[in-house]
Amino acid sequence: MEALATELDALQDLFYADKRYKLLVILQGTDTSGKDGTLRGVFSRMSPLGVHTVGWKAPTENERAHDYLWRIHQQMPGAGEIMIFNRSHYEDVLVPPVNGWITPAQTAQRLQHINDFERMLSETGTVVLKFMLHISFEEQGQRLQERIDDPTKHWKFSLGDLDARKQWKQYQAAYENLLNATSTPWAPWTVVPADSKTHRNLMIATVVRSTLQQLDLRYPPSDPALKGLKVR
Repeated sequence: MEALATELDALQDLFYADKRYKLLVILQGTDTSGKDGTLRGVFSRMSPLGVHTVGWKAPTENERAHDYLWRIHQQMPGAGEIMIFNRSHYEDVLVPPVNGWITPAQTAQRLQHINDFERMLSETGTVVLKFMLHISFEEQGQRLQERIDDPTKHWKFSLGDLDARKQWKQYQAAYENLLNATSTPWAPWTVVPADSKTHRNLMIATVVRSTLQQLDLRYPPSDPALKGLKVR
């Protein structure tokens, strides 16, 4: 990971200078799947000048007054920027259908909306990487118990986490549905086995590195006026 972090830092510097592309990284997964840990383990060496993170929570009243992708679109990366989503617009095709707030037909419609949205992003210069951090039921139980037992982790825990755990099978079915419906050529999913934090980070870092390397990044051409210029 140390070697990969150094490579990613250099590639991000080049990506920021090149400014021909934008990169959206989506970290999606159940509670305790390691989204925060991935941010620290994979992206912390990069310059904060060109890397930004959004942690998505339940929409505010103002956000609910608009379409569900309205708030998402406002956080897209600019040229040369890397935007990392901790959770994402995929919450809108997980929580509502599992809780019966929208119908299967409405869920299918939203999935198509998301495909169209991500295709538009891809066609206008945004590279979309989507990682589904998949942990086992047993591992989630251990991590939730650690949060309960450690006072320094109580802030990470909510009683609602236990309610969502009771719906494990429903959420797994919802994830299977969205993965099948939205893994597209322009925005494919990578399912990451995340019981091991080290292997999770290695896998994600390797995919990000490979993606950046394939972009044939380059520094912009130098100003001819700099040739032979001496600083006095």
